[in-house]
Amino acid sequence: MYITITAQKMGANYSQSSADFVGYLEKENEGLEQRDMEHFFNQYGDEISAKEVVKEIDGNTAKLKKKEPKFYSITVSPSKYELRRLQNSREDLKTYTKEIMKDYVASFNREINGRPVTIDDIKYYAKIEHQRTFKGTDFQIKENQPFATKILQLKTEIRNVQEGRAKGNIKKMRKEIAKLERQAPHQQNGKRIVQGMQKDGNQSHIHIIVSRKDASNSISLSPGSKHKASEVEMHGKNVKRGFDRDNFFEKAEKTFDKTFGYKRNFAETYKARKDFVKNPKLYFAALMKLPANERALAFKMMTKTGLPIVPSIPVTQAQIALRVFKRLRRGAEIAIKSSSIGI
Repeated sequence: MYITITAQKMGANYSQSSADFVGYLEKENEGLEQRDMEHFFNQYGDEISAKEVVKEIDGNTAKLKKKEPKFYSITVSPSKYELRRLQNSREDLKTYTKEIMKDYVASFNREINGRPVTIDDIKYYAKIEHQRTFKGTDFQIKENQPFATKILQLKTEIRNVQEGRAKGNIKKMRKEIAKLERQAPHQQNGKRIVQGMQKDGNQSHIHIIVSRKDASNSISLSPGSKHKASEVEMHGKNVKRGFDRDNFFEKAEKTFDKTFGYKRNFAETYKARKDFVKNPKLYFAALMKLPANERALAFKMMTKTGLPIVPSIPVTQAQIALRVFKRLRRGAEIAIKSSSIGI
């Protein structure tokens, strides 16, 4: 499970309207029949129009400045292993969304009128999407890039020869291009993976847009707070503040497991991914203690998500060399970008 929380920023300031973001989330509905469209929903209703979402989010920004986020985007991306557990992606993901938004509000260290924040205190809208395309940050694109660069250079050389600006053997260059296309390490359906290519398989995921202000438009609830839990004096009163992201991510995993009876592998846990980045020695020590079948599945999952794996990892804890961890540490950026760590 990969969850990210981002504030929609445009240059130095934050977006003043949710219209562009909501419009972006409507892209999969283009050309579809009404019965096949995915609509916005929340805790209280389905088939909410994009127009209503924009109206409600944009009208809930009292006293927020230009340099403050008006809303946050939460993206929830189950892994292919988690998606296989679902009976009906559309309805199951809607059910899951409504449950994790309860985990979301429970992660605020805030009170409203002397009580904890509840699901009724937030204004959010969610939408299920079923397609994904490869982005420039994906490890497949990065590792294919040297081949893409050479192919582009050869195509430029061919064009120069065709237009009389240079001399060269076009047939030979085309053969070299075909060779490079085959040699690129990441392929899909026999073709080199390129940026913008649609990903195969079940790619269902959830987009959630949540207002910065509470449902009454009077209290600011920021999941981007740097504080997990603290108190500050405001207008002569002690006010609780903070949002515990670790708590939210861990609860979201447990909610999925409980809701769908999913047995989570060590490599899939938020804690394991965080240990990988912060303390790889601890991560691999725990990995090596797993039963053989669970360890084998963990390695398989790690390779699929792009975590750097050495060709041969020692089978006993005593053999885990420091050089292995240094190499893995260099790849930590991949883990951070592909997970919810460091938001």
